[in-house]
Amino acid sequence: MAVLELKNVTKTYKLAGGGSFQALKGISASFEAGELVAIVGESGSGKSTLMNTIGGLDSDFGGQIIYEGKNLATYSKQELVDYHKKSIGFIFQNFNLIPHLSLLDNVAMAMTLSNVNQKTREARAKELLKQVGLEAHIYKKPDAISGGQKQRVAIARALINDPDMIIADEPTGALDAETTDTVLELIKDIAKSGKLVLMVTHSERVASHCSRVLRIDNGQLLEDFRQEELVIEDSQNKEQVAVKNMSWYNAFRLALLNMKAKFGRNALVAVGSSIGIMSVVLMLSLGKGVTSYVKSTMNSYTNPRVTEVHKNGTSNQKRMATQTNGNSAAQAQANQDMLKALTGTGNDSGFSQKEIKKLASLKDVTKAQKGFSTISLGTTTVKYKNKEASIVQLQTMSSAVTDSNIRQGKRPGKNEILIDAGTADILGKNMIGKKVTLHLTVDSKQIEKTFKVAGTYSLSASGSSTATILARYSDLASLYKETGTNLKPNVIYLTAKDKDATSRVKDKVKDLGYSGSMQEAMTDMFSDMLTIITDVLTGIAAISLIVSTIMILVVLNISVVERTKEIGVLKALGARRKDIRRIFVSEAFLIGLSAGALGDLVTWILSLIANHFSQAMFEINVVAITPQYVISGLVISILISMLAGMMPANRASKLDPVDSLRKE
Repeated sequence: MAVLELKNVTKTYKLAGGGSFQALKGISASFEAGELVAIVGESGSGKSTLMNTIGGLDSDFGGQIIYEGKNLATYSKQELVDYHKKSIGFIFQNFNLIPHLSLLDNVAMAMTLSNVNQKTREARAKELLKQVGLEAHIYKKPDAISGGQKQRVAIARALINDPDMIIADEPTGALDAETTDTVLELIKDIAKSGKLVLMVTHSERVASHCSRVLRIDNGQLLEDFRQEELVIEDSQNKEQVAVKNMSWYNAFRLALLNMKAKFGRNALVAVGSSIGIMSVVLMLSLGKGVTSYVKSTMNSYTNPRVTEVHKNGTSNQKRMATQTNGNSAAQAQANQDMLKALTGTGNDSGFSQKEIKKLASLKDVTKAQKGFSTISLGTTTVKYKNKEASIVQLQTMSSAVTDSNIRQGKRPGKNEILIDAGTADILGKNMIGKKVTLHLTVDSKQIEKTFKVAGTYSLSASGSSTATILARYSDLASLYKETGTNLKPNVIYLTAKDKDATSRVKDKVKDLGYSGSMQEAMTDMFSDMLTIITDVLTGIAAISLIVSTIMILVVLNISVVERTKEIGVLKALGARRKDIRRIFVSEAFLIGLSAGALGDLVTWILSLIANHFSQAMFEINVVAITPQYVISGLVISILISMLAGMMPANRASKLDPVDSLRKE
């Protein structure tokens, strides 16, 4: 029974300027197992075109090429892939070995594409290399062996999946006479083992070694005659290896070997790409470090369990936002309302008893304290002997004031106050325990009262603070009562059961329409400003990622051009388009992984240096790298590289195998 049958096979090429050229003109023949067939003809006769159609590299032909009862022209993509993997093997004139792979990996390539496990394919490759006399060279690269040895490697590669047919395209064209005889004997032995061997040649000497000769000229079969019959030798039946599609793991392994072959260039690309990742991660970490420092500094001088609640931050600000547009009277009224709120004299700035109870009943709140705060705008002063200082802010003591706020002295008792450190320096040295006179205006009435200085107060570690006096709420209420005025609390201090509950309490307070402290507002404002600055700097740094993407795109495109013939070989051995894409995408992944890891490493080193100096100078870590930033940098690098690699990968997968194999 015929292994392969050709029925009136034709092939027509369309010419670039219009018209067409018929390369094959009705070729018909059938071939049996164990034949060594020489297809002879001059250059341009059509013999290579015939081999490409028989080999399944070109399916666009007329007529029929019957294998196992089915025409190759009707094969699906997967059927053609399987045909290349298990039914046919190629031996090329120029060997077409992959230069960066060892002889072992070159021979095992078809099995790698068939997803055969490593142990099985290496054992089979070693066996074949031993048969062709190269067992001592299995780990060498193709450049380290002679031309004859390279052709023997190509023969071993063609046999790796034990195919029914072998196509040899001018297998001795690049060899000397002595080596030619050796290679022809190997090919003859292949035919004697029961395989069909089709050998394209223009050499009559080579054709004389064959059992059958087909002579082609101008696309037509001129002559088909038999010479000596080959005696098929008995061969042991070998266990058939299941042929599958290549896995991601094998694609990744091939990509890794390709990367190693161009290590210098790929390393430079990774270094260039890492600069963008490093810049982005560094800017984010720097922004987080500075923001965290600002927040921690601001919060270190407040009780973390206390939430400060104000009314004026909601009603008056909303009124300004909704009523002042283009209305001068409304603008003036809003300004008056804001002024009253600042001075604590506004009618709607105070809390009613009902509101206080509602706040005190919130979940997680253990205590609610009344408080009062006012901006004096020059009407409040404090005097000691012949020295006097203006007070900007008068407020009451609460749990919000921590021991870290008290620079000297203690918390005030009855008829005692705290004054800020700056005011204390104006009044005199060692003001602790001294009696001072407080002058203030309540309902247009000037009143004064003597208080004892219990301590000095500061909002920051540097000692800087607005001119402030802190008194007990009961003492201030008594002072107001002397003028016939009831002191109405305009701030409430809520103490949460623990630190973790504070944020929940603050959220509930905001949901009720109240606002927090001035300090919180300033902290949020600084945080927002730092976030904007960080985002801008990160955006500027991210521009380098675009450059990285273009660089990876260019490098992978160059790689496609350099490896065009390699891609043709892989397709001849049964690689799918998907397999080619996977190899190139895996290479892009490795570049991205390397760049991301390098970028993160450099960022970490720079952060150690920066934090060393910032600790020495300011006792802070100015760069705060988080695991999220590190992982994000790695992921972004990989995604950018893989996206950049998609176009070259698709381009490589679509290369025509015939054109690729002709590429020099």
